[in-house]
Amino acid sequence: MHPILLRNNVKILGEGSQVIVFAHGFGCAQSSWKFITDAFLKDYKVILFDYVGSGDSDLSQYDQRKYATLEGYACDIIDIIEALDLNNIIFVGHSVSSMIGMIAALQMPEVFKKLVFIGPSPRYLNDHDYIGGFNIGDIETIFEHIADDYVSWSKQLAPVVMNSPLKPELADFLQECFEATDPSVALAFAMATFKADYRDKLKNLEVPSLTLQSSNDIMAPLSAGEFIHKNTPENFLVVMKATGHFPHISEPEETIREIKDFIEDISLKSASDHLYTP
Repeated sequence: MHPILLRNNVKILGEGSQVIVFAHGFGCAQSSWKFITDAFLKDYKVILFDYVGSGDSDLSQYDQRKYATLEGYACDIIDIIEALDLNNIIFVGHSVSSMIGMIAALQMPEVFKKLVFIGPSPRYLNDHDYIGGFNIGDIETIFEHIADDYVSWSKQLAPVVMNSPLKPELADFLQECFEATDPSVALAFAMATFKADYRDKLKNLEVPSLTLQSSNDIMAPLSAGEFIHKNTPENFLVVMKATGHFPHISEPEETIREIKDFIEDISLKSASDHLYTP
């Protein structure tokens, strides 16, 4: 097996020829997609992986300097693409992986067909008229809590960001995902995420994209999704009924439907009242 596939714990599933790559967000691993991937196995070739430092990746390959920025994580995606000689890719990224996927698509636009952003944000920090959802004090407090007691912070965070009180088992699942990540890696990933600002890169994206925006998402407010939609060529914005930052876990059926509508051009042919076109 190619060393990159071992490094990133790459899994290849499905019966189709169209490649769809799922990229997990902060504190998670490829297991976070388990609620939706079965729906794509019949018609797609599904690629799952763990970023170096996450899940069952090879932690010995973790380089703190490399992964101090999101470009380092984008290198993982590009390495996997090259190792598997992938083309015509549909990329689905959750949270920070939305911008990581965009970085990869800016570097290799010719291999990407479509991008799906779930709960994305080009900048988490508020900046004048831009509302990212956090001020500098919020972010510094997050860093302090991760550094001081990552497990306790994870326990408090999981139910809040999942925002699915009638299904407490989902918050428990998310907490287990968080706790499986090495605290030092989690802190570095959080710093790379919350310090990032990719607003000025959006205009350069040539690949058609979909922003899936959950309702009442404290991590990625509607203002962030609207900013991406307004500043990215060929971006479509769907405001979901799902609440929280993990709709692929809390509301998998709605998430599956919206992804399929976009990648199969269904919504583009008959736009509903929750779809915003360019």
